[in-house]
Amino acid sequence: MATVVAFHAHPDDEVILTGGTLARAAATGHRVVVVTATDGRVWNEDRSRLGELHSSARILGIHRVECLGYADSGYGPEFYRDPPGRIRFARADPGEVAQRLSQILRDEDAHLLLSYQRNGGYGHRDHVQVHYVGKRAAELARTPRVLEVTMPRELLLWTGRLARLLRLPAPYDPDVARTAYAPRATITHRVGVFRFAGQKRDA
Repeated sequence: MATVVAFHAHPDDEVILTGGTLARAAATGHRVVVVTATDGRVWNEDRSRLGELHSSARILGIHRVECLGYADSGYGPEFYRDPPGRIRFARADPGEVAQRLSQILRDEDAHLLLSYQRNGGYGHRDHVQVHYVGKRAAELARTPRVLEVTMPRELLLWTGRLARLLRLPAPYDPDVARTAYAPRATITHRVGVFRFAGQKRDA
């Protein structure tokens, strides 16, 4: 059986982007590890999101959870200053973070790293940083395979059009959706997770 390490920016990304895939991998006997770069706190709020991460991991069957402890960098034009005593993930030295992640990959003898594509999906600065850190960490650890998590851009555009037709709030800014994630024709792998939709929802 293989060991899969999923590297995510924030608690909750593990469910949104890979919940079904991780549940399927765990159910079929693979070892599944989740590493988040941040603890989900923009400032110094309570640590409830970390608790939610561990709860979701139990539901999905994840075997190990690690948090690198950086502060959430926030989304939008304003890049906040660092909170006291902490550094925002997007400001962290990518080489240093990659060293930390590569040690986990080595410890786990990981066969596969799940990371993000170069645009971070929808441009969130922490998600973009995940791409570069994950790529470098896999090189350092000599992890044999890296797959970048994505979804069809056309799906976002379609849901946006449907929302407008039904006079519902659009799930994404149309300008963001036009360049988000990846065109369907460029996606090389698809994972069937229908049987694990309930676990993903519960997580």
